[in-house]
Amino acid sequence: MYGSRGVGAFAGRRASAAALGAALLVAGCSSSGDGEGKDQGEAADAVITQQPKEADPYWLNPEGLAVRKVAELRQDGKKAEAEQIRKIAEQPVGEWISPENPEEQARGFTEGADKVGRTALLVLYNIPHRDCGQYSQGGAGDGDAYRAFVDGVAKGIGDRPATVILEPDAVLHLVDGCTPQQFHEERYDLLSGAVAKLKSLKNTRVYLDAGNAGWGNPDQIHGPLKRAGVDRADGFAVNVSNFYSTEDSIAYGRQLSAKFGNKPFVIDTSRNGNGPYTEGAADERWCNPPGRALGETPTTDTADPLVDAYLWVKRPGESDGECKGGPKAGQWWADYALALAKASD
Repeated sequence: MYGSRGVGAFAGRRASAAALGAALLVAGCSSSGDGEGKDQGEAADAVITQQPKEADPYWLNPEGLAVRKVAELRQDGKKAEAEQIRKIAEQPVGEWISPENPEEQARGFTEGADKVGRTALLVLYNIPHRDCGQYSQGGAGDGDAYRAFVDGVAKGIGDRPATVILEPDAVLHLVDGCTPQQFHEERYDLLSGAVAKLKSLKNTRVYLDAGNAGWGNPDQIHGPLKRAGVDRADGFAVNVSNFYSTEDSIAYGRQLSAKFGNKPFVIDTSRNGNGPYTEGAADERWCNPPGRALGETPTTDTADPLVDAYLWVKRPGESDGECKGGPKAGQWWADYALALAKASD
């Protein structure tokens, strides 16, 4: 409604033993014994791979939800659908840290990434009074709870490499009037404190969310981003969980970057392959729009020197919220996932 996007608090899920087994199957493990050749051939077909590290340094979680969905589809004999969802499963996506045990989550993700020489992509989405009562409302109960959350994440990351996307919508909702005025000063303090805490770590890069190409003028968000600590961050993020084209996102990002002395930025390209949805009520176009497609795959080889990376911050296939027939924000929506993948052919 306010240029936001039902980003959802949906991270930190733990794979069950059964799900882990499925993930290992997709990763290429196979049984031995009778029919070994057939098993190995099927396992080879099921292997989930990702781009070379030089093009895409981010970690692909072998227990990721899309990886598990591929395994489930193959086990159900739905190989054509599995191959479509593979388009999602083979790309590293953001790990959205939930409020429960943030230190444990951050440690697990960064350790997993570090073991294979990759960088964990983490998303913090827990600011108090989050999403203005929309589909992804919630967040930390108060400022102290949020600071403890960030401290936990920082302890979990330690000296391991990590890239953090900090608080989608948090600054934007200060600008557009969505967040009540009485919460503004606290939010600026919490965001600038989070930037400082995360940047005190040895190998952590931080990008503060800065809206998208369709919400308004960069002049409106320049001052608020500065108050929120973007000068101390590595850059800012645009188009998180939204659908604006990479070209439009670069143009918006460059305009904003110029106001910060050519500050770098990253773009969420997870679902922007067909650009934004232009039908229906404007305040609902961001929520599970039909006819969208997967965007450019994650990479640091971008079309502009100011763009540090194209990332899949939003996890394709997970709902924006209970609109257009979708489940709750962050839940897997199989039909929507298939539609995104098929539209990318």
